[in-house]
This record gives sequence, structure tokens and C-alpha cells, in this order.
Amino acid sequence: MQKYTIEDLLYLMGRLRDPELGCPWDVKQDFASIVPHTLEEAYEVADAIAREDWEHLNDELGDLLFQVIFYAQMGSEKERFDFSTIVSNLVEKLVRRHPHVFPDGSLQSDRSETPISEEEIKRNWEAIKLQERNAKETRGISRVLDDVPRALPGLSRAVKLQKRAAQVGFDWNEAEAVLDKMEEELAELREAIAAGDKEAIADEMGDMIFAQVNLARHLGVNPEDAVRGTNQKFERRFNHVEDRVLASGRPWNQFTLQELDSFWDEAKEKGL
Repeated sequence: MQKYTIEDLLYLMGRLRDPELGCPWDVKQDFASIVPHTLEEAYEVADAIAREDWEHLNDELGDLLFQVIFYAQMGSEKERFDFSTIVSNLVEKLVRRHPHVFPDGSLQSDRSETPISEEEIKRNWEAIKLQERNAKETRGISRVLDDVPRALPGLSRAVKLQKRAAQVGFDWNEAEAVLDKMEEELAELREAIAAGDKEAIADEMGDMIFAQVNLARHLGVNPEDAVRGTNQKFERRFNHVEDRVLASGRPWNQFTLQELDSFWDEAKEKGL
């Protein structure tokens, strides 16, 4: 089987985008129209890893790489950037952000044999990123939260917003204080529910979730991972409930919630 290279992939992308002989679908796309596909491919990569489906992960990573190639081709067409500048900028940034590996700032430099802790690496990383943000201020980006991507999933963006605010001292000192804040938000949510104010309910529900993300951050838990794990657990347990219903030969509407809940408890006892 022939082994293709990154140069072949770039050539293929150019062919797909050829205005006369390319693929009509690919030709009509622009940066904005490709974004939903990029997000979908990223989630499919995450899903394959979560399922430890290594065979399909290979394919999903290829699909995600194709998204980068697509953007590079469109950037080249607009004379804004191309694949080579994407790679060059990435290498330059990673060398700059890893001084413990590339001490003199060049790709060929060797690291010191003196060990460095993960905590020190993290401090250095944050200090370098802060320097980069300060440099951006000279180009008109001055607000603390300005470059937190808006297209991130809600929970992930909440974490990044909170971490960024924490860097300038706007943060709770301990998890217990966040728990108190959650109690406050829960009380406000109850009031909104009692009033039947849908707009206020949505607002307070958002505050409650934001506070939960804050607690997860203080406890060292990634909220996206936590929810993903809970989703998988719910799916396993609900599948057991469905198996019990199907085995009975009775339709769903003939079961009481209590009966269905007993099947759920069985799933928990089985460690599902």
C-alpha cells in the first residue's frame, strides 16, 4: 500500500479547492463554514480516546489534521498564511514556552541535566504566557479575558475565564468558600423557580453551573471530563434498565417509575 506524505496531503487540498476542477463542496467553503466540522472532529478524537478505540483514533486524528490543512489552504489563497507559516510559528512558540528543554531558545539546544519539577514548569509556562499577553497589549489587546476563545464549550470556557481571573487575584482562596457561593446561588435559583420567572431561572441556573465549575477547578477536577464520565455512566445504567424492560416483554408505559428505579439500582449494584 502506498504511503502518502504531508506534501501529498497539501497537494490534494489544493486540488480539492481548484475553482475549475476541484470539488464543488470544498470550493464553496470558507473559514466560518468549516468551524462546525472542526469542532465535530475534535470531539470525535476525544470520544475515541475515551473509548480507547485506538484503531479509529488513527482515522479521527487524520480527519482533524485535514481541518488544519483546509484552513491553511484558504489562508494561502487569501495570502494571509500557509501551512509552512503555521508550522514555523508553532515550533517557535513551543521552543519559547519550553526553556527547560531548549535553554538558549533554539531548537537544537540541549536541556540541562538538572531536574525540574512539574510545579516549576507550570509556573514558567504561566509566566511566559503572561509575557505573550503583555506583548499583545501593544497591539491593542489589553483586557485580561480578551483572548479566551468564545467558541470553546461552555464548561471549558468557564474554567479558562476563572483561571485567567485568578491570575490577577480575583479568586476564592479555598473550596469551602465556593461551596458557600453555591449555596447562595441555589437559594437564588429556588426563588426564581418559585416566582416562575423563566428568564431569571435560566440566569440563575447559569450562575449555579458556573459556581460548580469553580468548585471543580478548586478540587482539581476537569468539569468536562467529569460530565463526560457521568454521561457514560448514565448510558451504561440506562442500558441495563432498557435490557430489563425488553426482557419482560412489556412496553415502557406499563412500568412505574419505582419499578424502573429498581432496575437502575440493580445496575448500580452490578457496578455499571
